Amino acid sequence: MSIESSAASILQRGVELDTKQRYTEALICYQEGLQILVDSMKNSTGNKKIYLRNKIEEYMNRAEQIKEKVAKLKEEGKYHEQINIANNSTGYSYQSVFGHFLDEEVIEVKVEDPYIRSFHQCQNFVRFCEVLAKNCKNLKAISLLTTKEDSNSDQIKWLGELQYDLQKRDITLVIEYSPTLHDREVVLSTGWIIKIGRDVVMKPQ
Repeated sequence: MSIESSAASILQRGVELDTKQRYTEALICYQEGLQILVDSMKNSTGNKKIYLRNKIEEYMNRAEQIKEKVAKLKEEGKYHEQINIANNSTGYSYQSVFGHFLDEEVIEVKVEDPYIRSFHQCQNFVRFCEVLAKNCKNLKAISLLTTKEDSNSDQIKWLGELQYDLQKRDITLVIEYSPTLHDREVVLSTGWIIKIGRDVVMKPQ
């Protein structure tokens, strides 16, 4: 497959997502496809270069329109996206599900999840924090509200170790416990509120 064909495939996927109003995912496809076209244009001449420049301008304009539309809807509190993950599905990761919401503008993240108690649940939270630290270059604080496991659990020790590791990255982890917590959500300082269904369990691949 040629470079232009690869770009066309990615951009076409962006158009499909755009049509379904899955704007943030569409924007990622547009950005990836545009980067390929820009790189290709650098080595092109004549009519091909003109054609690529026109395509780049076309998709850049659409990408900017999406950014403005999403910003306006977020400001009005009217924007939301939904990702449906079927039972026993595989191939999903914290990066693929949350990655397009995470960037250098995220300074603080608040997590409410009653299911950060057992070893594998705490390990999943560690992986999520790793994705946050990797994507959010200016991240300063993460707060976790969860439920406390019984007195024989190592939950406090596991989360304490995570606190120590994050502190070495200049990220403060604040942990609080609530016996009445039921819902799961992630709130980003950029305004995104990501609600997670109770039956969604992330497992290492």
